[in-house]
Amino acid sequence: MLSRVLVPMDDSEMAAQALKYALEAHPDAEITVLHVAGGPSSMWGGASGLALADDLEEASQEHAQDVFDRAHEIAAEYDAEIDTEVQLGHPVRAILKQADDYETVVIGSHGGTVAERLFVGNVAQKIFRRSPVPVTVVR
Repeated sequence: MLSRVLVPMDDSEMAAQALKYALEAHPDAEITVLHVAGGPSSMWGGASGLALADDLEEASQEHAQDVFDRAHEIAAEYDAEIDTEVQLGHPVRAILKQADDYETVVIGSHGGTVAERLFVGNVAQKIFRRSPVPVTVVR
C-alpha cells in the first residue's frame, strides 16, 4: 500500500481524471496535488505574466487557485482530503524535483492545448521516462 502520491495537475480534463484515479486506487494515501505555475506556453504568456508580478508567490497561488478549487471538488466527491502545492518553473523539472518525496506519481496523459503540447512537448511522457519513482499515466 502506498502512503504518498503526487498528482501534477493543470486545468485539463486528463489531469482531473488522474486525480480521480489516484483517489480510487490509493484511498488511504496522502495525496498531494502539484500545480506548476509560470511554465512555458505557446506564447510564454504565463511565465511572463508571473515574472512581472510584484509578489511572485501570491501571483503563483492566484494562478493555481482554479486548479486547486477543482481538485478539492473532486476530492470532496470521494470524501477525501488532499494537500496542494504550487511550484514555479518548467513543469517537467518541477514535477521531477518533487517526485523524490513520493512513492508514485499519477499524471494525466496530456493537458493544455494542442499548440502547447506541440511547443512544450508531452510532459507526461517526459515524467514517465525520467521519474525516480513509478508513474501511472491516466487517460
